[in-house]
Amino acid sequence: MTRCPLCKHPAMLFLQDKKRTFYDCQQCAFVFADPTDHRMAINPQQITSSKSYGRQQKMTQQRQASQFVLPLLAQLSDLTGANLVGLNFGSHLDSHTLDRVQASGHQLMQFDPFNATEQTALEQEYDFVCSYKVFERFKRPLTQWNLLSSLVKPHGWLAIGTALLTDKSHFAKWHHKNNPAHVSFYQHKTFEYLATQGQFKLLFAAKELVLMQKAANSGIKPILI
Repeated sequence: MTRCPLCKHPAMLFLQDKKRTFYDCQQCAFVFADPTDHRMAINPQQITSSKSYGRQQKMTQQRQASQFVLPLLAQLSDLTGANLVGLNFGSHLDSHTLDRVQASGHQLMQFDPFNATEQTALEQEYDFVCSYKVFERFKRPLTQWNLLSSLVKPHGWLAIGTALLTDKSHFAKWHHKNNPAHVSFYQHKTFEYLATQGQFKLLFAAKELVLMQKAANSGIKPILI
């Protein structure tokens, strides 16, 4: 029996293509690749190994992350009228973006969950935690969710940038699914489940943005494994 790695409920076979097998959880609506099919490394022959390509890809990723974080921070700042301390949980932002954050009176720590660097960033709580294009790569989504939940202060926000699965009938041809590094896929109902379990209020979930606010004095406890 295959169990959902997010809620531990028995999962059903959903799709099997030439490369991977996918399962669907009826309890939390989480869709995931069979753990034995996880492929974080891409065949070097499938992409160019040039240094210029690597730099261009990194710059594109940083620009996209910046376009996610900066508007989010501006909106949260308008809501609170205060300087905020946040955590960027994922790929690193460029120095120009960090300078803009600091110039606006805010602080932004950074943590790379895949290289496990900068562990001190996990030793405090934050006014907001943002994670851009990271959730789809979680091999242990429950562990990562518990960690992120614990890092958000009461009344704080959790902002997640990931492509939502809105039509399961198109999953087989979904380009997001075909990236071999993507092993976790979320529906609106998945984040409703997580919000309820984690004592968050789900404020918004559409396209590639999910925004939650943590309850005051929630005394949050990890979802049991």
